[in-house]
Amino acid sequence: MKIAGLNLDIVWKNKSKNFLLIEKELENIEADLFLLPEMFPTGFCMDAEEVSDKNQESLEFLKKVSKEKNAAFCGSAPVEQNGKFYNRMYFVQPDSKVDFYDKRHLFSFSGEDKVYTPGQKRVIVNYKGFRILLQVCYDLRFPVFARNNDDYDAILYVANWPEKRVGAWEHLLKARAIENLSFVFGLNRIGTDGNHLFYQESSHCFFADGKEISQKNGNIVSAEWNLEELKDFRNHFQFLNDRDSFSIDL
Repeated sequence: MKIAGLNLDIVWKNKSKNFLLIEKELENIEADLFLLPEMFPTGFCMDAEEVSDKNQESLEFLKKVSKEKNAAFCGSAPVEQNGKFYNRMYFVQPDSKVDFYDKRHLFSFSGEDKVYTPGQKRVIVNYKGFRILLQVCYDLRFPVFARNNDDYDAILYVANWPEKRVGAWEHLLKARAIENLSFVFGLNRIGTDGNHLFYQESSHCFFADGKEISQKNGNIVSAEWNLEELKDFRNHFQFLNDRDSFSIDL
């Protein structure tokens, strides 16, 4: 399966411009799954009342491009539902099947926890034979929540992770791949946001042994996932059999 992530320089608080920019950037790109950054329609913004989807406009955009490209699309958007705000990661398939994950670990350093509501469950989607765990940005710092209980093959992280802390982002992505014997694709944004935070190009995909398998061409980061290769690796190195048993209190 081919995955293509877009290193997007998100236009601050401007959904229509970001939607057009995404379509232009991906016009001639083919993949089975496209990744967009965290809060791709607006940037990582705490003005939830102003920027959050109230009429599912970001979801409708993802459905549109998913159908046009005959591929799945995944990314997060600020969403309002029943008077609460969520940092919601959508996974949309070409037949309009929608799965979503609400970010569990909210970034208190920025006040995200004061504005948005945390998710209450882990979400694993099935697509083209792969079991894929959905995660958003700050979730990366919490390995217990992402621990592989032999129930997924890959993790997707979408992020707005600033250059100041990018070393942690890159090291932790590789660690999640190694400790969980899984593919890990982490897609970050680029450019400067409305809070004057700079984001360098730092998107990566790692195999279960920690080897980087992504390729970069302009703003596109791509990788190929081979499920049989992963199964062979897991059968040879059966480290997951020795994992600790625990439960997570949500």
